[in-house]
Amino acid sequence: MTPRGPLTDPGSRAPAQRGKRASVLRLLREADAPLSAADIAERVGVHLNTARFHLDALVADGQAVRATAPREEPGRPKVVYSAVATEGPDGSRSFRLLSDILLGVVSSAVDDPVAAATRAGHAWGAYLTDAPAPTERIGAQEAERRLVATLEAVGFAPEAETEAGTGADPGADSDPGADSDPGTGSRADEDPRGSAGRRLRLHHCPFREVAMRRPDIVCAIHLGLMRGTVETLRAPLTAESLEPFVTPHVCVATLRRTDAA
Repeated sequence: MTPRGPLTDPGSRAPAQRGKRASVLRLLREADAPLSAADIAERVGVHLNTARFHLDALVADGQAVRATAPREEPGRPKVVYSAVATEGPDGSRSFRLLSDILLGVVSSAVDDPVAAATRAGHAWGAYLTDAPAPTERIGAQEAERRLVATLEAVGFAPEAETEAGTGADPGADSDPGADSDPGTGSRADEDPRGSAGRRLRLHHCPFREVAMRRPDIVCAIHLGLMRGTVETLRAPLTAESLEPFVTPHVCVATLRRTDAA
C-alpha cells in the first residue's frame, strides 16, 4: 500500500552531494575524531587546496563545522572539521507527521481536546511572558504590543487593525512605554482605542499545514497562548476569540478591553 503523500517534511532533506565532496562528507561522518584538511586530502587523494574547498563548501551548507584542535606546543592551532549530526540518513525530518500523530492521540484520549489544547496554550503563554512587578501596571495598549511581540517570536506575522478594518500598529500612536508606569495615577489605563474591540490579523501561521487539518485543536492552542500572555501581564485586556482561516493564509483574533486588570 502506498502512503498518502510524502512522510518527510518538504525542504528538510540535506543537499545531495556527489563525487569528491560526497567522499569528504562520508569520511567526516565515519571518523571517530575531527579531521584536518590534510587528513582529508590524503584519504580522498586530492590536493590540499581541493580538500579545503570541499570542506568550506560543506561548512557553508551546514553539513560540517570547523574548529581548532588544542595544541601543547607553540604555533598556529590546527584547524579540524567534523560532520553535523543529521536526524535521518539524508537529513530528512518528519515533524509534521509527528504532529499529526500527537493530534490524533489528543483527540482520541482526551474527553474535551479543545479545552485541553486551550489550557496547554495558556500555560505556554504564561511561561513565555515576563510577568510585571507587583507594583507595575500594564495598560491595554502596552499589553497588545507585548502580545504581538510574542506572536512574532512564535512565528506569526501579526497585523493590528480596528474592528472597522483600518490598519494600525500597536503603540504607533504613542511612546511604547508610555502606558506602563509602576506608580499610581499613571497613564496605564489610558488607551486611545477606548473599549472598542481590536482585531489582529495573523499571517503566516507557523503550524498552517497541521492547523488546516485540525483547526479546532491547533487554533485552541493559539487562543490559549494569547490569553495566557495577557493574563500574565495583568492587563485590562483579553483575547476574546480566534477565527481560523478567514482567508487561506490569515486568521483573525479579537482582543477586547476589560474593566479591571
